[in-house]
This record gives sequence, C-alpha cells and structure tokens, in this order.
Amino acid sequence: MKAYARHASARWLGTRQRGKGAINTPSAALKMALNPGDGDARGSGTNPAELIAAAIAGSFSLALADELGQAGYKPREIDTTATVTLEHLAAGWTLTQILLAVTATVPRAAECDFVDATLRARANCPISRALNASTLMTAKLNRNQ
Repeated sequence: MKAYARHASARWLGTRQRGKGAINTPSAALKMALNPGDGDARGSGTNPAELIAAAIAGSFSLALADELGQAGYKPREIDTTATVTLEHLAAGWTLTQILLAVTATVPRAAECDFVDATLRARANCPISRALNASTLMTAKLNRNQ
C-alpha cells in the first residue's frame, strides 16, 4: 500500500488558564473549541487527550475489522471505547495508560478466534504503537445472527 499523510491544525490564543483555541481538519470532521483538559471539566470543546482517545478507538476498530476479515469472519458491528489516563509526573503531564473496551457482533465467530483477533489488532493498531503507554483491554463477543 502507498503511504499517506493527514494533517490538522490548532490555534491557541492567550495563556493556558485564560486562553481559547480551536482545532480544525481539512475534512471539517473536527472544527471545534480546544479545551486545555488538565482534569478540569469546566470548559467546552475537546482537548488533546480526548482526541488521542478518539484516534485510538477508531484505529483499533479498523484494525480489528481487518483482523477478523483475515480470519474469515464478517463483523457486523465493532464498538470500541478508549480511555486514556494522563498523570502529572515529574516530567509533566504524561499519558500513562490506555484502556480499550471493545464489544463486537461477529456472526459464527469462535471465541478463541475473536480473542486472537483482538490481541493482534491491539498489537497492530498504528495509533497505539505510536504511543508509549500501557494498553489494557476488555473484549466481549456477541455472536447474534
């Protein structure tokens, strides 16, 4: 496959505590207010940790769909929630943990094949590989027809 690149931009005006900003993408999928985060839920908009969680959830879901397809299954639905944990360490705010919670509906899938596919997807997810954080995962298989 051919390599590709995507970009986004952010503009911040003012100090971290009193400033404001926005994030934009060419696709207009993201055009929203930027909130510093820092564990403070007062502001509106998104923050970098939330965007990382969204990127991981999306990337992992695509990786899992690919792994299941390669194993001969046709997933009907994959729901992934990613929770990223940031801690204030001596070096500053650091992403220390990722928790993936996935529930998938995959008709006729064997539990062992599903577990193998989730582990391969976690290992092969390009966003997760780019981060230096412990990644934990829970996975639930629905075989509903």
